[in-house]
Amino acid sequence: MREFSSLAEMQALVGQELAVSDWVEITQQRVNQFADATDDDQWIHVDLERCARESPFGGPVAHGFLTLSLISGLFDRALRMVDARMVVNYGLNKVRFPAPVPVGSRVRARLTLQRVEPIDGGAQLEWSVIVEREGGAKPVCVAELLVRRY
Repeated sequence: MREFSSLAEMQALVGQELAVSDWVEITQQRVNQFADATDDDQWIHVDLERCARESPFGGPVAHGFLTLSLISGLFDRALRMVDARMVVNYGLNKVRFPAPVPVGSRVRARLTLQRVEPIDGGAQLEWSVIVEREGGAKPVCVAELLVRRY
């Protein structure tokens, strides 16, 4: 966990990677729960037998949106803004899923602060987030995350 005591401290580091999260395992139970919560039960995620027969990935893979949804938690466990009263997700500019996340994989996020813009009562931070799979050659998710801190 990397801690920052002020916005000024963070602004001085724009363009640099500020934190890397711990690894998180992607289990079949997590994938199934996400499928249940989102009504996205496409076979490539939840049908182990069909995946073994037909999937080009050799087994079930996590939903891209599951990987994306993990970013908030990975962020929270990697970086803390001590002086912020409240931090909220504001949105995303771009999201891509360059590689699959096979069930049983571990993923983590690399967080690079790209921009800091003042807003009423706080600041908007633009982050480059790269989610990588342990042992993977390509990132599994690349996103531009907008966070507002007050």
